Amino acid sequence: MIGNPSYPTYQAFLALGIAALITFVLMPLWIRLLTYEGIGQQVRADGPRRHLIKQGTPTMGGVVILIGIVGSCLLVGKMSFEMLLALGAMLATGALGLLDDISSVAKARSLGLTPAAKMAGLTLIATTFFLIAINACGVSPKIAFPFGISIDLGVLTTTLELAGGTITLPWLYLIFVFLLFAGMSNAVNLTDGLDGLAGGTCMMAMIIMAAVCFLSGDANLSIFCAAAAGALIGFLWFNAYPASIFMGDTGSLALGAALAAVGILTNAELTSLVVGGLFIIEALSVMIQVVSFKATGKRVFLMAPIHHHFEKLGWAETKVVIRFWIISAAFGAIGLALFFQLGA
Repeated sequence: MIGNPSYPTYQAFLALGIAALITFVLMPLWIRLLTYEGIGQQVRADGPRRHLIKQGTPTMGGVVILIGIVGSCLLVGKMSFEMLLALGAMLATGALGLLDDISSVAKARSLGLTPAAKMAGLTLIATTFFLIAINACGVSPKIAFPFGISIDLGVLTTTLELAGGTITLPWLYLIFVFLLFAGMSNAVNLTDGLDGLAGGTCMMAMIIMAAVCFLSGDANLSIFCAAAAGALIGFLWFNAYPASIFMGDTGSLALGAALAAVGILTNAELTSLVVGGLFIIEALSVMIQVVSFKATGKRVFLMAPIHHHFEKLGWAETKVVIRFWIISAAFGAIGLALFFQLGA
């Protein structure tokens, strides 16, 4: 372990810097390899016409982002059970995203795995994560709200005796964990549609969650979040407009899962939802568009997800990205204030 555990904030900043350096050094090599192999992004045919120039840009940058996070955590962090679980959830979801990216490239279209296959994978990962978090990490199935209000999602619980041990299954909390886990993964995935958008907003969210973990007393999860933010900083150097590489589903699904996992492991689920507010708006815009079109034949937005709506209105891509960064930062500030309120 690098650094002095007596100074956890120093370790978090060190993890951020190391992850940024790893990503910054490895990304050009990864871009060259993908370019040589002809592995590039497939652009939606119904998307904005100016996005057609992105066709063929290397994708799967999430592979290097994950290497940066894992490498930094191994060098700086202590492999506590919570950190291992967070890393495992992120890597498993990243592997699912990698399969999706490979499928998309192999079929030479913007669609990868079928929705059913992707949801089955997310269900398996979320359920496994839930069982370990509850039974090995002592996560409480209670959701805290401001002003001392809480909802106990452990009221419907089954206890099983297995191999001399006890397994607890709070069913309502299982449903909540699945919705948060799968919902946040898909929401970040939907946000990944413009150069620098998902990378910048995820970076801000993980910085806020690093502070939440630190204030919750878990220095190792704080290091994990800081490493994620650092890896994204290194990635953004190459993903800034005009992007030289995209993170792909490998990165977006994994980062959404990481955000959800940290929120659950610190019992700061509500805070993570607020911090990820922009991602939720992106997902809701797609849901509203689909429901409206099926029910009335009319679209609410010019195009969904909502970042494309503003492009259709004539906003430059960079203007949409920067303004969405500002919105994400505002959600982060509100989420951190909420966390202090919940702890009051």
